[in-house]
Amino acid sequence: MGELKYILYAEDNSNDIELTLEAFKDIKIANRVQVVNDGAQVLDFLYKRGKFKNRTGANPIVILLDIKMPKIDGFQALKIIKEDPEFRNIPVVILTSSREEKDLVESYKMNTNAYVVKPMDFDQFTKAIKELGVFWALINEPPPGSGKV
Repeated sequence: MGELKYILYAEDNSNDIELTLEAFKDIKIANRVQVVNDGAQVLDFLYKRGKFKNRTGANPIVILLDIKMPKIDGFQALKIIKEDPEFRNIPVVILTSSREEKDLVESYKMNTNAYVVKPMDFDQFTKAIKELGVFWALINEPPPGSGKV
């Protein structure tokens, strides 16, 4: 069995990070979760630069990406990811509090794989994260090349 791949989780809200990591722990997701706080760190992780220059292993099995983040927002990061042949096959899930139709439409125009609105209710939030984790880390079969080392 190969090395477990990363889940790259881009979120700048510490409460959402804590709830998400706890939900993953509850369902025993074995994948390593790398949390970054902005789009610039997403790109640094993927391109192995800055504090991630010594990162080893494959690309993430999925990227959970918030839209509204500092430095480089989720849309800018998504655009770069989907335009780069090395990363375009990595599934990207927009995980956001935005219910704005323009954000939803723009995300799919930019080839996101899913758009999930974070529920405001604690129990619903936890349930949604658990379902996301099970699907993307355990059930989904990524396309060839998405886990390229």
